[in-house]
Amino acid sequence: MTKNNNLSVMLILMSWASNCLAGGGVLLSDDSCIMTIGFYEAHFTAYQPDSSGDKQFCEDLEEMGNTIFVLDYLHKSLSEVPVDFRIIKNVTNKGEFVQMGDIMEIQDLDRFTVFYQEPIIKTNASYTVSHDFIEKGEYVGIVTAGHPTNNNIYSSVFPFSVGASDLSWSIIVFLGLILIFGAYLFRMTRSE
Repeated sequence: MTKNNNLSVMLILMSWASNCLAGGGVLLSDDSCIMTIGFYEAHFTAYQPDSSGDKQFCEDLEEMGNTIFVLDYLHKSLSEVPVDFRIIKNVTNKGEFVQMGDIMEIQDLDRFTVFYQEPIIKTNASYTVSHDFIEKGEYVGIVTAGHPTNNNIYSSVFPFSVGASDLSWSIIVFLGLILIFGAYLFRMTRSE
C-alpha cells in the first residue's frame, strides 16, 4: 500500500467514526450541531450556565443542574407549526442507538418523563427550554413537530448522558481505531 492509499484509508475511517459518534437526531456538522426533525432542520445547542458558563454541548452534558436547550430553526415553516420537547430517562436498553420505534414501545411514557414542554409555535424561529437535572444518568430528548399543511407529525430522538465523566464506548472505539491505524502506518513507513 502506498502512502497516499494509507492516507485515504485513514480519512475514510475517521469519516466513518465521526458519523458513528453523532447518535440519534443530532449531528455535529462544521462545528455546529444540526437536529433533523423529519424534513426540518434546526441548530441544536445545550448550555449549562451555572457549571460551564457559555460552553456549548451537542450531546452529553458534563454536570447535573440547570441546562438550557436551544433550537434555532433553519426552515421558516418550522416557525409556523407547534413543536414540543420531552426528556425521558433512557429505559430502552438501547443506549445511544435508541430510535423513535423504541420510544413508541414504552407503555407509560409519562412515568419516565422528567421534562415536557407542550407544543408551542415559536414565530421568532428560536425555541428555548430549561430543565434542572437532579440525577446523573442516561436520557433521551424527543422533539416533535407538525407539518404546515397536513396532519403529519415528525420526530427527532437524541440520546444523551448527564454527569457521565466516563468516555463513551464510541469514543474509545474511535481512539482505538486511530491508534491501530497509526501503528499500521508507522510499521508500513518503517518497512519502506
